[in-house]
Amino acid sequence: MEQLLKISKTIDRINEAIGRLTSWLVLLMVLIGMWNVIGRYLGRWLQIKLTSNAFLDLQSYLFAIVFLLGAAYALKHNEHVRVDVFYKDLNRKQKALANLIGTLLFLIPFAIVLIYYSWKPVLNSWLGGEISPNADGLPLYPIKSFLIISFFLLILQGISEAIKNWAILIDKLPGVGGDR
Repeated sequence: MEQLLKISKTIDRINEAIGRLTSWLVLLMVLIGMWNVIGRYLGRWLQIKLTSNAFLDLQSYLFAIVFLLGAAYALKHNEHVRVDVFYKDLNRKQKALANLIGTLLFLIPFAIVLIYYSWKPVLNSWLGGEISPNADGLPLYPIKSFLIISFFLLILQGISEAIKNWAILIDKLPGVGGDR
């Protein structure tokens, strides 16, 4: 179990680092969004073009990256949506069992299915050099790759959570506050 908990900690560190890096993308996305608005009105007033569809695409791409990469980070921090009507009244081991079952029966299989069905469209996008349909649009294939990356990270974090929940069930993970 000690080896599995070391693996879990490594996965946690990876997703923590990616989550923290991703949080900076929120700031960049907001700044680009502000420029899109300011540039549009200032450009009209100055009668020059100060923004483009590429900036709009970039803003949307950053939103997608934040959402996709944030999923594993949110799971690590126990911030995913769940039905608290029943869950809130469970004790620590019952919560661990519910989390373990949910991870093994729903989360990991769902992420595997999404990777399976995303692989071919992502590959085709790369092979075809797919770009945004907008004038001056950006390439779409890099952003589509984040589908596979994000669900792979979600699977890894699901494995980490399964290890920790199993450790709770067999009394090998001491309480560290909260539900864990």
